[in-house]
Amino acid sequence: MINKYIETEIHNLINEGRLVETKRYMQHGSVSVYEHCVRVAKLSMRLRELLKIPINSKELIRGALLHDYFLYDWHDSNNGHPVHGITHPRTALNNAGQDYCLTDVEKDIILHHMFPLTLIPPRHKEAWIVCVADKICAMQETIEPFLIYLNRKENA
Repeated sequence: MINKYIETEIHNLINEGRLVETKRYMQHGSVSVYEHCVRVAKLSMRLRELLKIPINSKELIRGALLHDYFLYDWHDSNNGHPVHGITHPRTALNNAGQDYCLTDVEKDIILHHMFPLTLIPPRHKEAWIVCVADKICAMQETIEPFLIYLNRKENA
């Protein structure tokens, strides 16, 4: 059921805007921004179900899918984004606002998902869930290549 809701929103966002462009940019390790956002959306929905939090699932999913809609390669030091971790939420919100009609909850998710690195905390439950899911996914995606490497070395 979770995947059906997410797939529907992915289809809608690809048809309405530039979501497919996020496949061109890497996020953590070998994971694209697109794949990262899908993972965050899936984990956000699982957390919502686990915690039995009454929220708007559509806004949660759309916000999660658009939270890193910055549309540039943040690994390239020549691209003019030296403090990406702090500035990309505003860039993502501006890009998403150009392509989609966003609710206040979706805006909150996009703008505040980097808390506490960015100082203003989320206001809505949906934004808190995505904030937590984003941290979990980022950590997993960052350490996964090292775990694979260590496993290969152990089995060699």
